[in-house]
Amino acid sequence: MSPSLRVRGLDVELSGRRVVVDVGFAVAAGESLAIVGPSGSGKSTLLAVLAGLRSPDRGEVELVADGPTALVLQGHGLVGLLTAAENVELALRARGVRGGALTERSAEALTAVGLAPLADRLVGDLSGGQQQRVGVARALVSAPTVLLADEPTSELDGATRDAVLGRLLEVPERGGLLVVATHDPAVAARCSRSLRLVDGRVEAP
Repeated sequence: MSPSLRVRGLDVELSGRRVVVDVGFAVAAGESLAIVGPSGSGKSTLLAVLAGLRSPDRGEVELVADGPTALVLQGHGLVGLLTAAENVELALRARGVRGGALTERSAEALTAVGLAPLADRLVGDLSGGQQQRVGVARALVSAPTVLLADEPTSELDGATRDAVLGRLLEVPERGGLLVVATHDPAVAARCSRSLRLVDGRVEAP
């Protein structure tokens, strides 16, 4: 079964304020959707609901995945006392990968985001942009069919951003789907289509 994502009538309230208001959309296999909008528009909250990190107050999220689902967190979500390689390996260990395959696949993922020379460096000693790339490598290492990414390129320079985005877009290119929250027009331009949030609502195109 091909992966798909359908959102209907989604409402989320925080501290008595509706931060996501009656949002609905669908993403099919092979598509990449950019969720754009100003700071505070509800992008990160929406991504958290799509990822199952919080429940909506109303509405529903229907996610069909024929393979792994991966998430790139805006705050990276890394373990500072582990190396870059060990952080990437965590995603594989959770899926039962052991032995030489663990090391090999982690190395491939870090190479894909240009961090092979820093594989043995503690992530607490890496820059923000380098940590961001470790987070992307950790998401990609399991070859997900669904990838949800919250501002995955916000701390990267132009050339590195383009290279990392190219890796993220490989997910829909091989038949998966990608949803990325971003404030960067260059990122949105490379996605199949965009959905703009303003004050938690989908703005009409």
